Amino acid sequence: MLRVAVPNKGILSEAATDMLSEAGYSTRRGSKTLVHRDETNGVEFFYLRPRDIAVYVGSGILDAGITGRDLLLESQAPAEEVVGLGFGSSRFFYAGEAGRFSSVDELAGLRIATSFPHLVQSDLKARGIEATTVQLDGAIEVSIQLGVADAVADVVETGSTLRAAGLETFGEPLLDSEAVLVQRDGADSSVEVLRRRLESVMVARQYVLVDYNIEERLVPEAIALTPGLESPTVSPLQETGWVAVRVMVEAKDVNNVMDRLYAVGARAILVTSIGACRI
Repeated sequence: MLRVAVPNKGILSEAATDMLSEAGYSTRRGSKTLVHRDETNGVEFFYLRPRDIAVYVGSGILDAGITGRDLLLESQAPAEEVVGLGFGSSRFFYAGEAGRFSSVDELAGLRIATSFPHLVQSDLKARGIEATTVQLDGAIEVSIQLGVADAVADVVETGSTLRAAGLETFGEPLLDSEAVLVQRDGADSSVEVLRRRLESVMVARQYVLVDYNIEERLVPEAIALTPGLESPTVSPLQETGWVAVRVMVEAKDVNNVMDRLYAVGARAILVTSIGACRI
């Protein structure tokens, strides 16, 4: 049975559970459940702290897990990122008092408070900067005011927390992070099935099915607007000279595409959500 770690709480937990459910897996019903067995799909889910997941997977105790890319890198565990999952996006920045810093080079010789000391030290080393990291588990923003650090390095989503503390980011981000599927070294093909299912959810969320009727002579113009992932399905209609076209279109563009299709002669244009797919 495949053993998979899932975040037990935090911003990744609900989104990971929703994605697994959409991928056809049964998941826990209550937040206090720590282990859930999906007998139908041959998977056992373990609900763990997101920060610990890469460690369990990297040590070979579990086969795979969902965690943040930042947490994976910080853990230094020998777990392998399989695929980004498209949620939990954030960026990792240096920040300091507003107006004090303009370049990361100015951190040389200073103290940097962070919950990700390994990630920060790796970045500083790559830049050739020597600085001291101060490891804190929370409330990183107030560390400067308390005199514990000269700057901070932390995950930034909207930046509102930093601004409230009188801080601003500077320099390029250390890392673009998101939720990722990770696997242990030597994981078997069961993880590949899990990967395909999760990728199918991402595609289903990103695309819709568009059906329309159009005169056969106008098909090249229509297909130029809706090329699909590989190629549209074109079927003859009972009325001579007309065909039906079915194609996948990115959901964010679908209304503009419908307008353009109508302008080139498409009619009976229908849009359908995709529940699941395999690419």
